[in-house]
Amino acid sequence: MQTEGPSRTALHTAAARAAHLIVDGEPVVFRDPFAYPLLGECAEHYVRLHREAADHPVVAALRAAVVTRSRYTEDRLAAAVRRGVRQYVILGAGLDTYACRSAASGQSGSVEVFEVDHPDTQRWKREALARAGIPEPPLLTYVPADMEAGESLADRLVAHGFDLARPAFASWLGVTVYLTREAVARTLAGLGRLAPGSEIVMDHLLPEDLRGPRARAYAETLMPLVAQGGEPWLTFLSPREAADLLEEHGFEVVEQVVEQVVEQVAGQVAGQVAGQVAGRDAADAAFRERADALAGSGISVITHARRKA
Repeated sequence: MQTEGPSRTALHTAAARAAHLIVDGEPVVFRDPFAYPLLGECAEHYVRLHREAADHPVVAALRAAVVTRSRYTEDRLAAAVRRGVRQYVILGAGLDTYACRSAASGQSGSVEVFEVDHPDTQRWKREALARAGIPEPPLLTYVPADMEAGESLADRLVAHGFDLARPAFASWLGVTVYLTREAVARTLAGLGRLAPGSEIVMDHLLPEDLRGPRARAYAETLMPLVAQGGEPWLTFLSPREAADLLEEHGFEVVEQVVEQVVEQVAGQVAGQVAGQVAGRDAADAAFRERADALAGSGISVITHARRKA
């Protein structure tokens, strides 16, 4: 990852969340009103691609990947909080705004949020929050760490007030592809020290032999660009490989969403009434009726797992 500033990945991810509210229609999959102001003076620079090429299959798929994984994760986080989980770890947090959105809505309650990321990205984010006039949430803790440097994730968390004896929820989105396989395994080993019942939602990209035409086009377009930007794609995992890695470190897979992620998550949003989520049939029907170009590429897999007792 590049240093001395935010990663380009973090900036483009925030831009995708911001652009979703600007260029896509209903149903809104994921609502992040802080993404655009957090980008500050560079907001329009990063959002412009989505404005000018909103219907391009790769650009639309980029937005779809970002907003669907965020929605999927935060739906499951909300369920964990209802069960009493009060610690949320965001690995490779980038410009994530969960803590800000929760505080602004008055729903943060007693959930402690631990954002783990490179110190340069965290420094830039805190300065960006100040520039945008967005208060830092009282229950947010920044945990500086470099996942490629071999630091102990569990030790870093504990040093910043995390309680390993209490169950937690962890998200790891848009990160594994930028790490070596060794760093992925090392991070999962750290998560393996979480209390039984803890949960994780992570995403990963499929290897070449498992990609369909849309996924291949997506990879062929983006791989050279991210490599030129100093953040090459390094690790690809099949669903079985991801499940085996999680199993090796004490987790059991609850669910893997491989295809039609957009249909599932956006349909849940469309069918959601008073906190109840509609079934899969309604999900598919709701997304088939979209009038915009938002659609996934099929390259990304979301895995939800739980720490075994």
